[in-house]
Amino acid sequence: MWLFNSSIGRKVVMSVTGLALILFLTFHCAMNIVALFSGKAYNTICELLGANWYAVVATMGLAALAVIHIVYAFILTAQNRTARGDNRYEVATQVNPGKVEWASKNMLVLGIIILVGLLLHLYHFWSKMMLAELLGTTAGHLPTDGFAFIIDTFGDPVNVVLYVIWIVAIWFHLTHGFWSAFQTLGASGKVWLNRWKCIGFIYVTLLMLGFLVVILAFAFKCAPSLYCYGGNCC
Repeated sequence: MWLFNSSIGRKVVMSVTGLALILFLTFHCAMNIVALFSGKAYNTICELLGANWYAVVATMGLAALAVIHIVYAFILTAQNRTARGDNRYEVATQVNPGKVEWASKNMLVLGIIILVGLLLHLYHFWSKMMLAELLGTTAGHLPTDGFAFIIDTFGDPVNVVLYVIWIVAIWFHLTHGFWSAFQTLGASGKVWLNRWKCIGFIYVTLLMLGFLVVILAFAFKCAPSLYCYGGNCC
């Protein structure tokens, strides 16, 4: 099948899975912002997701999207390096001198940083929440007490630095990947290419700022929800 056997097909798969993952990040960011204002509301969402069958199925689907995206990224990068060798950006710079984006030239490095950050994130949250609930274990807090895990994770300055680096890497990756996905899917002509770049830059920047605000608010203990944590006002 051309989607899996051709370079164009693999790029289409990469684009579709990438856009799907951006949609998930949008939901995740909205969920995180809830934690800024109400620990109780955030934990209610955690409980609704938890280890319920629909959440487990959704998580499996999300994991499949991520694995496919990552595997295809490595395959396409390897093919690109094999085809172009050490001069893999020479053609691009000849056609558009100075127009090869830094993110485009370093997508593999960014991808590795994102993958490491993802594993760290899974350890800090998924393994102590959904996985712990499935296994019937605990990791210091109830598996549905996601608010407590946020406080613990971002109360550690090392974790804060690592997560900020992770978010910055995702920003670089997505600001390139956003418009590139639409270009691959044929929704980007001469006019719309610059429009998608502008839309992608704004959208991804706001999305990553949402994540950063949550991280820094808990790191500096200035999230409004912290002032009534453990009380009835959350």
